[in-house]
Amino acid sequence: MNNWMKTAALMAAFVAFLGLIGGMVGGKSGMLLALLFAGGMNLFAYWNSDQMVLRMYNAQEVDGQSAPEFYSMVAELSQRAGLPMPRVYVIHEDQPNAFATGRDPEHAAVAATTGIMRMLDYRELRGVMAHELAHVKHRDTLISTISATMAGAVSALANFAMFFGGRDENGRPVNPLAGILVALLAPLAASVIQMAISRAREFEADRGGAEISGDPLALANALQKIEYYAQGIAMPPAQAHPETAQMMIINPLSGGGMGDLFRTHPHTEERVARLQAMARGVV
Repeated sequence: MNNWMKTAALMAAFVAFLGLIGGMVGGKSGMLLALLFAGGMNLFAYWNSDQMVLRMYNAQEVDGQSAPEFYSMVAELSQRAGLPMPRVYVIHEDQPNAFATGRDPEHAAVAATTGIMRMLDYRELRGVMAHELAHVKHRDTLISTISATMAGAVSALANFAMFFGGRDENGRPVNPLAGILVALLAPLAASVIQMAISRAREFEADRGGAEISGDPLALANALQKIEYYAQGIAMPPAQAHPETAQMMIINPLSGGGMGDLFRTHPHTEERVARLQAMARGVV
């Protein structure tokens, strides 16, 4: 399934969830309003989801004067990848992480935290940014930013259903436990939809990034470092907007007991092993 079909399927799934929750809140009229809301959200997300995510993280745009080394690194990698120059952003957070966003390569942006820029050496950071540009090249960024926006909408509407109760098609209040169940399960279902495509997308971006940089071991070393340090450093914007976690190169949220069941990313050990295998075939 190509990425346009994946995006369409993702949008349809979120529309269905929003319609279901709307039906719980206000019966047939609530479902109709929720479906209209979902259609508007899909259009809004297509055009604006990248800017929404960048604002969530208070990302600051940089250029060749304000961040010459970082900007020139992205420019060199973009040229190697055959991509237009994306907008480049810095996020003032200590946790080492990075992501890419934008609806297509002509409207793409890449962002890295100050933490990752301090921790990694030039070669390792170059590997990370090549990974993010691979997401741009594969057009993964539209899927990830729309899914983050729509998952947030599902969670917000589900919370509304829990706090304000639901109505059946005749306007009578429904069992409050049903509203609570929807509020709990709808965001979970939205997360499952996101994760269904997230893990395979990361493997492909690792492979594509290694090809762009020509240095698989640099990305492998970077992933090991990021995995080790990110677990001990909180990232408040990601905690406030957990639906965006799947956009990052490493999950910015600390895992719990059920963390392995609902992973947004493949195991770092497996990602590193694949990159090391690539290196053995290249070197």
